[in-house]
Amino acid sequence: MKTKAQGFTLVEVMVALIIAALLLPALVMSFANQADGIGYLRDKSVAQWVAANELTRLRMDWQVTQLIFQGQREGQSSMAGRDWYWWVSSSETDVEDFYRIDVRVALTETENEQPLYTLTGFLSAPSEPLLSLPEDSPEEPGELSPDEQRDGG
Repeated sequence: MKTKAQGFTLVEVMVALIIAALLLPALVMSFANQADGIGYLRDKSVAQWVAANELTRLRMDWQVTQLIFQGQREGQSSMAGRDWYWWVSSSETDVEDFYRIDVRVALTETENEQPLYTLTGFLSAPSEPLLSLPEDSPEEPGELSPDEQRDGG
């Protein structure tokens, strides 16, 4: 009695190879696009941190000097092992003593017009200078001096 041979025919193998040949490049391209997307999101996140740092620096300068930055300036920062280029511009708004601050961040100096990330913040200049603590006040806010503790506050 003759038994039937088991296995794939040449036609079945050829069809499977054709399907694999068509799908494999599509899968490789999909993985490459995902890798590019992850790199872009990483760069955009770091650019956001650089912009936030520059805006915070302006706010700290304002707290110390009580002067609002006006005009434009540019610079370079290093973060996450790369150099980042930033441009800061300040402009008045329709509200008196209220300023708009735009921080643009890019990977190269030539990307000023097409930055990777742009952060907008606002600063207000008080009409009167901020009050400072009196000389004899406690060093820590909320901390009572020994005399105040004895007297009950």
